[in-house]
Amino acid sequence: MKQHRNVVLFIAASLDGYIATKDDSLEWLFQVDGEGDNGFATFYETVDTVLMGKRTYDWIMEQDMQEFPYKNKQSYVFTRSSVTEMENVKFISDDVSDFIQHLKHQEGKDVWIVGGGELLHTFLQEKLLDELILTVAPTILGDGIPLFKKGDYQLDLFLKNTKRFNQFVELHYKVKR
Repeated sequence: MKQHRNVVLFIAASLDGYIATKDDSLEWLFQVDGEGDNGFATFYETVDTVLMGKRTYDWIMEQDMQEFPYKNKQSYVFTRSSVTEMENVKFISDDVSDFIQHLKHQEGKDVWIVGGGELLHTFLQEKLLDELILTVAPTILGDGIPLFKKGDYQLDLFLKNTKRFNQFVELHYKVKR
């Protein structure tokens, strides 16, 4: 296990930068011809911790799944409201920056930001992101939930790698420090 863990965004977006439609639908994503799991399983083995916002968590829980999809990982949900603890999830209302700095210095694998846009926005403003793996779908939505919200931040990136999964293109960036 490594000592300094990276915080990594692994996410898919439309060509025009949306992660979901206005009504939180991802159906457009499943209409694109991919290749296998589009690199998900390989990436999933590199992390032992997943982070998400409450809205993303609620969306996951509304899906018809037999069980929580990340039950074999340490899962944290950032929320401003008080929530009863769940079996596979810890709800966090602490300062995001302090919490992430603590996580980064624990021994373990990398930390995955599952979503969503609000949480990512905080990570960008606080400069907490180390890597970004963006899988671009050849779809233009025109409107929806943006991957990157407008804000007072700038991130300079270094392109580490690209991969093609049939119609998807994966762009892997490291944040320049």
